[in-house]
Amino acid sequence: MGHNMKLLKTAAAIAVGVALLTGCNDDDVKYVDHTEVKIATYNLSFDRNTFEELVAEMALTSTEQAALVAAYLEDRDAMDPADKTTAEKVIQIRNVAAIIQKTRPDVLMMGEYNNDGTGEDLSALKGFQENYLSVAQSIDGAGGEADLEPIEYPFAESYGTNTGLLSGFDLNNDGYVATEADVGTNEYGNDSWGYGKYHGQYAFALMSKYEIDTKNTRTFQKFKWKDLEGAENPLLDGENWYTDEEWQQMTLSSKNHVDAPILVPTKDGTETIHILMSHPTPPVFDTGKNKLQNAAEVEFWHNYVTNAQDFYDDAGNKGALTEGAHFVIVGDQNLDAATGAGDGFTEVMAALHADPVVNQNVTNGDLYPTSYGAAEYAADRSSAHPFPNRITAEFHNPYGGINADHAIPSASLNIVDSGVYWQATYQEGRMLFNDLRIGKYGTGKDISSDHRMVWVKAQF
Repeated sequence: MGHNMKLLKTAAAIAVGVALLTGCNDDDVKYVDHTEVKIATYNLSFDRNTFEELVAEMALTSTEQAALVAAYLEDRDAMDPADKTTAEKVIQIRNVAAIIQKTRPDVLMMGEYNNDGTGEDLSALKGFQENYLSVAQSIDGAGGEADLEPIEYPFAESYGTNTGLLSGFDLNNDGYVATEADVGTNEYGNDSWGYGKYHGQYAFALMSKYEIDTKNTRTFQKFKWKDLEGAENPLLDGENWYTDEEWQQMTLSSKNHVDAPILVPTKDGTETIHILMSHPTPPVFDTGKNKLQNAAEVEFWHNYVTNAQDFYDDAGNKGALTEGAHFVIVGDQNLDAATGAGDGFTEVMAALHADPVVNQNVTNGDLYPTSYGAAEYAADRSSAHPFPNRITAEFHNPYGGINADHAIPSASLNIVDSGVYWQATYQEGRMLFNDLRIGKYGTGKDISSDHRMVWVKAQF
């Protein structure tokens, strides 16, 4: 926020104060009566080997972080290997925090934010707030001047996940059923309801400036894939992927599907926005089952927001989203809406984008979230993506990345702005995406994330 903007806001606040003191009518202060809510999704790539690792990194004080970063920039090869690794993680977290401080979303869904499996242990979130978000970061990345404004999220939640929740079945059909003894291995991940080398890897969390209505939050972690309208046991090479017993129990969600209502105070009373969060499995890494599950995870929200079927949540309550309710579907969906872009069933995302229940200005119009960084990235890789400025994830495919990350608002919301935070080489903030001093390549997860923050701004 520039100084002029601050002065304007201060002047506006004084005007309201004076108006209230002098008791003039409402018309005189209408010009300051508005509420803008910025809702974002960001896959942070905080996928550590254990939840404890992330907790420890988040617990480091800014003084401890600074010492590690300084030593790293001076001579990383002279560092103790464990300290060197920690320093790289600290730089990544700081850069992610810098991106959040720069973009300043009011509500932020964070993908790949590991937890304890149930989402009850919030220590990693508390540490992120206290030691990173509440501390000024740098727009110039590691070692840069702390020139960004800290940001506070009084409300934070983490959610239970199917990743690394062992099924007791041979879900990948390799003839071996993983047990707890296999924790930390691919075998363990492949026989869990959602892929994760331990329970809680790749989970997601929510931070908000507005109250999260936890009492009315609905989770669909246990919703069965077979219960999605039209679902069938995946048929691959003429055979069902799952045994009958597995299919009866197979969860739809690789992580969770969560409907978290956010309570936004406006001049006309409290507005509720349903933040619909999920992180579908990538449609790759197997013989085709993941492609079908990815599509089903996206179809879940399409059916939910159009009331196309009756859903049961983890608390046993039935029903879909109330007609006319405000919502934003957020998350790394691992699925592009552009025909042929990426490995998934793009037509499933395209159908959601085309549905009149969602805001067509955002999904098919002038407010589709884009960035100059994506356009430049696509040009550098001679990308075949039909909409290169919409790319949000650096994937090594013929398209040089896909539009994987989405913030899809309801048609009921007045969306006034949108964007993807991905700076091109000629823009301030580029060091948060590309910095050859860091890690192996100075890109992707080395430096911040291989995904970009996507946001929409609603006005009430």
